[in-house]
Amino acid sequence: MREFENPDRWDRVAEHYETTAHPFTARFAEAALARVPLTGSSRVLDVAAGTGALALAAARTGAQVLAVDFSPGMVARIAGARLPNVDARVMDGQALALPDGGFDAVFSIFGVIMFPDWRKGLAEMARVTRPGGSGVVATWQDQGAATFLLLGEIRRKLFPERESRAMPEGVRALGDPAGFTRALVAAGYAAPRIDRVTFDYALDVAMLDDPDTVFGLSPDWVDLSAADRAAVIAEARRMAGGRPVLPIPSTALIAVAER
Repeated sequence: MREFENPDRWDRVAEHYETTAHPFTARFAEAALARVPLTGSSRVLDVAAGTGALALAAARTGAQVLAVDFSPGMVARIAGARLPNVDARVMDGQALALPDGGFDAVFSIFGVIMFPDWRKGLAEMARVTRPGGSGVVATWQDQGAATFLLLGEIRRKLFPERESRAMPEGVRALGDPAGFTRALVAAGYAAPRIDRVTFDYALDVAMLDDPDTVFGLSPDWVDLSAADRAAVIAEARRMAGGRPVLPIPSTALIAVAER
């Protein structure tokens, strides 16, 4: 089992993820929400919800939201918000224990793309979307985003002879609009509209004093020696050029499709 397919791994990093990744992914979640009109009567599902960047934002519209994730630690973070219109459950997005056509809008923000069987994940999203409803999926381009993108850039510069570990298959397959469109249609959606959306990840350079908090989620970090890691940190500081924050432009594809 790859590390990102292990719920225990996500349980361990849930608190750190909520602090560092959640505020960044929330910007893309807001961009996704802006593409689908929701009301107080809307039924919304957030698949592979993480710490709830999409679910909590959707709840502010008044919609009734169900957030599901295979990591109990992530689900506990969402439940901890104690919002009356948000239900959070542990559930496998590749086999949703939910009836057909039960939701007006089904979202997955950088979630389904990480599934071992991402095609099944997309098909399950389509299955539980009501006819006339919307499916919304966000994916990174094939080099990833934020500190994954930074680490990949630095590795290619410092260690050009080494191959980086490939991004999950779903990221690679959905990282271009044509492939993304084909996959959504094959899953049961129609007429996908895909936009590129870019935001800067603001890396607090002071966090490089504890680099595991910056790069520890990436498999390309764990296989580096102590000397390699020191070289990576030094290069990141050089790129910052004395600035307290290093911006890392990160681009996502956001697709909205009809059921």
